Amino acid sequence: MRDRGIYLLPNLFTTGALFAGFYAIVQAMNGRFEYAAVAILIAMVLDGLDGRVARLTRTQSAFGAEYDSLSDMVSFGVAPALVIYEFALQDMGKFGWIAAFVYCAGAALRLARFNTQLETVTDKRFFQGLPSPASAALIAGFVWVMVEYDVAGADVNWLAALIALFGGLTMVSNFRYYSGKEINLRRSVPFFVILLIVLAFILVSTSPPEVLFGVFVVYGLSGYGDALWRLFRRKKAF
Repeated sequence: MRDRGIYLLPNLFTTGALFAGFYAIVQAMNGRFEYAAVAILIAMVLDGLDGRVARLTRTQSAFGAEYDSLSDMVSFGVAPALVIYEFALQDMGKFGWIAAFVYCAGAALRLARFNTQLETVTDKRFFQGLPSPASAALIAGFVWVMVEYDVAGADVNWLAALIALFGGLTMVSNFRYYSGKEINLRRSVPFFVILLIVLAFILVSTSPPEVLFGVFVVYGLSGYGDALWRLFRRKKAF
């Protein structure tokens, strides 16, 4: 059987995301939590690009899908769990490492469920459960904000544990989260869309830790808001 080879371009992005996740682990072990948080956020950006690049260039493959999933487990499962544990949870004893493990296990289960349901999902507009990159970004944003304001992890350990548990459990929930997959990058858009993108970059540049953390807090809660809204509409219909 002839070896078909491996597509280079999309797997370069995946490798970059994997490296960023590994770098976050190393920096957390060295106590450089700001670098670790930024590395996780960079991994999230690269992870968002690899799939889109593969689709745009028609270089999708089974190898790429498996590689991406394994990279996600490192960058958005193991790395955030270790970062939050090293930053704030290690002095909490058993509860600390259990909270970190709940997050890590939630990421693994979320990725496994996503992979097994990939062909059966009918509504591509929504994810089932909080996506692991967004959950990782929530933890990274929290750590980055605390470091930015010189807040010691030990002073916010219970809040850190709550965020870790929230992220881990929400990843395996059935709440809907907007995916953005129907956005077509090759389609023309009105001028105001470009203007909004420019304004978004300006807003993030003014204070990256607070803005990014706020964005992912809102996104993390949006699934709960959507569930409450649909429940309200069903009750109103009756």
